[in-house]
Amino acid sequence: MTIGILEVNLVDAHGLSRTDFFNKIDPYVLIQYKSQEHKTSIAKGQGSNPKWNEKFKFRVEYPGADKQPKLVLKIMDHDTFSSDDYLGQTTIYLKTLMEQGVENGSAAQLHPQKYRVVGDSKKYCGDIQVGVTFTPRVDTQTYAQEFGGWKESQW
Repeated sequence: MTIGILEVNLVDAHGLSRTDFFNKIDPYVLIQYKSQEHKTSIAKGQGSNPKWNEKFKFRVEYPGADKQPKLVLKIMDHDTFSSDDYLGQTTIYLKTLMEQGVENGSAAQLHPQKYRVVGDSKKYCGDIQVGVTFTPRVDTQTYAQEFGGWKESQW
């Protein structure tokens, strides 16, 4: 098993569908990898074409229990006086990227590209531009040792 870092570069989005008829949407993104989650800043007043240019890191194991590792990006609209609205989501499958990184022993990259955002009804509701890099670590044994049933790790 290889442990590594998955870095997500969230660039921007275009053509997001509006949920607020009277106001511009204030989108943000929840980025999920297994049980790990990061949240972008709120693109206040940027409407349907927000820009984030933010990077997030996740600790990953490959191969893991999940046969098809994936990154889920949920686009939300921040509302001040009510609950936030779900705008849509996209899924980026990572198996090939992780296989390349492990095979080469170095970083494997998906340059920023557009992914389709789909809503609840599986209807297209915009694009989001994301880049992903997987950087494997050499060997899990050098990063963790067991001491009396406890694991001590640099992570």
